Amino acid sequence: MSTASRRHFFIQVIAIGATVGTIDVRAQGAGPKVSESDPQAVALGYKDDTTKVDAKKYPKHTPEQRCSNCQLYQGKATDPTGGCALFPGKQVAGPGWCSAWNKKAG
Repeated sequence: MSTASRRHFFIQVIAIGATVGTIDVRAQGAGPKVSESDPQAVALGYKDDTTKVDAKKYPKHTPEQRCSNCQLYQGKATDPTGGCALFPGKQVAGPGWCSAWNKKAG
């Protein structure tokens, strides 16, 4: 194999890998909406609506805390749903909340 064809081969491999990586990242956030009854959602106290969180069980919760302003949210702040690092392959509600909420920097 000549140097030129070897170089061409590696450039193609890198380009294909970058394309596959982009497709994979986009696919992660396009799944079904997480259910409040999902075992992980129950463990984290997830609710689709932050105003429905049990204040006695989660006394540090405030209504201003929403998935859409959490560091783990993988959508725009205005998106109705988005991906979440805690629920791979599933969508969470933008106005939702869970006990892992952490204020988005910036």
